[in-house]
Amino acid sequence: MTQPPSQPPHGGFGAPQDRPPQGGGFGAPQPPPAQGGFGAPQGAPGMPGGPGIPSAPPPPAQPPAAPPQPPQPGYGHPQQPGPYGAPTAPGTPGPYGYPQQPGPYGTAPQPGFGHPQQPPYPGAPGAAPGGRPRAKTALIIGSAVAALLVIGGTVYAVTSGDGGGRKKPVAQQSDDPKPSVSGSPSASRGGGDDPEDLNAGRKAGEAKVLWYNSAPDAPGSGADAPGMWVTGKTVVKPAYEQVFAYGVGDGKPAWSPITFPQKICAVTPQKSADDKVVVAYMSGSGDKAECNQLQQIDLDTGRKGWSGKLDRHGAFDIQVEINLSVSGRTLMVGSGEAGTAYDIDSGKKLYEKGKYGASCYPVGYAGGAGRLIQASSCAAYAPNEHDEIQELDPATGRVKWSRPLKKGWSVTKVYSLDPLVVYLTNQDKKVWNISTFTKDGAFRSQVKVDEKFAPRCGFLDRELQGCQGVAADADTLYLPTDSTSSANEIVAISLVTGKAKWRAKSPADEPMSPLKVQSGKLVAYVQPSYDTGGQVVSIPTAGSSHAPAKLLQNPQGTAEIEDTFYDSVVDWADGRFFISAGRLSGSDQSKEKLIMAFGN
Repeated sequence: MTQPPSQPPHGGFGAPQDRPPQGGGFGAPQPPPAQGGFGAPQGAPGMPGGPGIPSAPPPPAQPPAAPPQPPQPGYGHPQQPGPYGAPTAPGTPGPYGYPQQPGPYGTAPQPGFGHPQQPPYPGAPGAAPGGRPRAKTALIIGSAVAALLVIGGTVYAVTSGDGGGRKKPVAQQSDDPKPSVSGSPSASRGGGDDPEDLNAGRKAGEAKVLWYNSAPDAPGSGADAPGMWVTGKTVVKPAYEQVFAYGVGDGKPAWSPITFPQKICAVTPQKSADDKVVVAYMSGSGDKAECNQLQQIDLDTGRKGWSGKLDRHGAFDIQVEINLSVSGRTLMVGSGEAGTAYDIDSGKKLYEKGKYGASCYPVGYAGGAGRLIQASSCAAYAPNEHDEIQELDPATGRVKWSRPLKKGWSVTKVYSLDPLVVYLTNQDKKVWNISTFTKDGAFRSQVKVDEKFAPRCGFLDRELQGCQGVAADADTLYLPTDSTSSANEIVAISLVTGKAKWRAKSPADEPMSPLKVQSGKLVAYVQPSYDTGGQVVSIPTAGSSHAPAKLLQNPQGTAEIEDTFYDSVVDWADGRFFISAGRLSGSDQSKEKLIMAFGN
């Protein structure tokens, strides 16, 4: 969820600063500050092998976990080789002078950098890269998948397809686009006239504004506009109490807006194979209202399918915040200490996940790429307290494998589902860890790069699919570094060794973040400045040269509009770049844009 407009935006790729934890820590239901740009969750531990708890013995070939080490300040990412290697002696300074912290599986994560952008355990988004509070460009990779969103999709992380039948866009490299300098066609406003003439003065080599649409009225306090889905026919955008659909090429209304009786409170980050999504909205407007009303929608036709009310599972099933995930034909709705699975096409309840074992219960889900990941909490406040990560069969709920974590470690975000890349945090020790796992749940590797990374993640701790600005393929994880001044880098990290394979620097003095991997190239978005439009670039993933090549240069004339989209979400599909607001300001001073499309 985005933060109330009353709080200052944090923009961009910023990374957390060294500061004490803020109220409630990760996942505490505190009012989130404004999020802008490609920020990232902060304060998560970098984890080798993950915070595994001794109760699940490691594979026979692996040595036992090392004893815990004293906590360390600042950001930490595992610098120790291998999750099962002997940790550095307590107090041994890591890079930047901090002692190293043992990771979830006995490895020593480094205090330094490498975690997403939220401060250690406050859950607030990081500062804007380059210190530009207005740059609020966040990236959502369209029907992205899996977890990370976010987290990844089949072979791609937060940025690949949802496994769902959507035609994968093919990036067409164009180093020399040649739009006409004069007599350029006007952008279409909702398929009609363009009184603003957004293409006036467009320079040679710049893309066109293909179309744009204005945002609906919103309360003065602002309103959420979560997500955006792109199909072969439509771009569908939720905003406040409505869902809008536009033709991908001309921006004309594809079907009549769907209006709900109350505000939208959650959406599926990805769509199903047959272009279905589910939107949740509030049961009322009062203090006791819950996020428990579900509505299925066909993205191509706008037809409203099944609808229903989410069942309550016990007194602790608080449905103020819920998370929705899609894997195959299964919709998983997580709330409180339970999960309910539905057939996304029919609405039929498939199964429920609740308390299991002596004292374990589910706290979050990530779905996509044919996989469904469940994070659980066990024996809270007991000596054997710990968290677990499990993979479920999406169709039946059967547990395929389960991996306990060491006490104090939690699954905070899923960066990719296939391959499975998980971001874990240790709230007490203020450290984080990024680990990867095999198909059967065995530890594979951990990130060992001394860097401060800045993917952008939602502020809710258990919203596992809340990260954008990260991508992955079968053997490589792509993460953006933080930018405290201007340009940053994308680091390609081997999922075999955990080490950096190569780096690519932003071609402009603005942060760059991964969008998706396709056709052997990493597609990335370079944020705009006040007077320079954003860029879509491609970076070869193989070979010796990883210099970004420009696919699209957005016009200078609309740079300010592009730069000020509030908490924006972006996508690149079939040679078109889409950007939409993630939150509406509710300001009466000017009519804000809801969505814009660029192309050559």
